[in-house]
Amino acid sequence: MAGPELARAVLDAALSRRREAARAPRRPGTGQGRGKRLRGYSGPGPDPRDPQLFGAMLERLVKARGWEKPKAEATVFGTWEKVVGPDIAAHSRPMRLEGGVLTVEAESTAWATQLRLLAATLLRKIAGEVGHNVVTRLNIHGPAAPSWSRGPRRVEGRGPRDTYG
Repeated sequence: MAGPELARAVLDAALSRRREAARAPRRPGTGQGRGKRLRGYSGPGPDPRDPQLFGAMLERLVKARGWEKPKAEATVFGTWEKVVGPDIAAHSRPMRLEGGVLTVEAESTAWATQLRLLAATLLRKIAGEVGHNVVTRLNIHGPAAPSWSRGPRRVEGRGPRDTYG
């Protein structure tokens, strides 16, 4: 079969399934034989038809889709100031998170040294905020140095080696 014949065969099969479903006896109090259908008002007790809080619905969606780990990783970047505190956040920023290793860039080499000394404390704070095993290690470095290998005053070749001797 090709083209129009195949489309006709698929359409006929779908129509026959629909006719069979229409002929099947329905159970009382259910919607088309597919489980219990809730009708009427929900009443005084909790009911799945009641309006739900958006945060609760979003949390269920995140859990159902398996997005807990990406959500926790994004929380590290999105709430960096809340996680580490305003002092540290003013002088550092998270760069990337790969395999549980968070790379943090400090504003200066002095701040990089200070953050290395505080690494265990920072890991505890991060674990308390986003959960354990999201960040397992910190890689802290100072600011990126400018590259002197290009520019108008660059000398081609190896350049001078021993100028004083």
